[in-house]
Amino acid sequence: MAHIRNDYENSWWPRLKRWLQGGSTKLDEAMTKEYDESREGHLVGTIEEAQAREDAREEKVRRQLAEEQTMYTQAHQWAATHGQKTARVLYGLFAVIICVSIIALLLSTATHLPPFGNADNPVNNEVSQRYIEKGQEETGIVNIVAGMILDYRAFDTLGESNVLFIAACSVLILLRISRDPNGGVSAEQLAVEANDRMYEPKNDIILQHIAKVLVPIILMFGMYVIMNGHISPGGGFSGGAIMGAGLILYLNAFGFKQTERFFTFKTFQIVSLCALSFYALSKAYSFFTGANHLESIITTGTPGALFSAGLIPYLNLAVGLVVCCTMYAFYTLFRKGDM
Repeated sequence: MAHIRNDYENSWWPRLKRWLQGGSTKLDEAMTKEYDESREGHLVGTIEEAQAREDAREEKVRRQLAEEQTMYTQAHQWAATHGQKTARVLYGLFAVIICVSIIALLLSTATHLPPFGNADNPVNNEVSQRYIEKGQEETGIVNIVAGMILDYRAFDTLGESNVLFIAACSVLILLRISRDPNGGVSAEQLAVEANDRMYEPKNDIILQHIAKVLVPIILMFGMYVIMNGHISPGGGFSGGAIMGAGLILYLNAFGFKQTERFFTFKTFQIVSLCALSFYALSKAYSFFTGANHLESIITTGTPGALFSAGLIPYLNLAVGLVVCCTMYAFYTLFRKGDM
């Protein structure tokens, strides 16, 4: 800027203008030079002051960063030595306090429970009396427990079956490995299959021969437990667990390729949907007729016969199929992420 100002002041027009006004060109040049020098000195001083302030600020920032780094280093060292030891001590102390508190609460609750077997206990009321005295007459069932579960409290059992189905759906959402967009096997599925082959080799001759004998027996025994649940100990939950264990044994012996010939993900969907739908529709009919005091077309039959107790054997079958499919689905999904 000073250079441009000097060029302009020394041009012919400003000098002619100052001469016509009676001014001295040399004096003006001297004054201009003095002004420019003072201005340049002022600018130099201002720049030096700004630079000094900037240096001071940077030094302050560096000092603060050094202090923070020292503090973080000390905190990390304390956490790695004394802090870790303190955390372990506190964790153990709080664990003991919580456990002792829970034990004390449970013991205190147990001391206030009514005496076992007392006739005046709350459990000995008209509900249990009705189950025992009128259960066989009203349901046609010999196994009072099965009658309570699948007749008097069938709505609760429907909820339990749906809980199993929802749990299976949740595990499917979380663990199932997606196929290729074109419907083929994805690279992730191939990798999981190779990993499964590495850690759990197939084609064990001894296991396969034993499974050929045991699996049919296990499946038949599970079906027996289900279908006789209304006339003997058993039912859908226990029989379904037995059948699920048989499917898992077959899978471990022969692998996914052989098992998928008769049980796939589509099989799981169809069986679960049909079983739950049958249970819900059949009990909806029973609830409707019972609530409106209507005569039901479903008879209780002869107590002790295989096909007796109304819908209870078929409800046992529906529950058993849901339990069996859910157990097998859980095992396959946790093992390989697919069915």
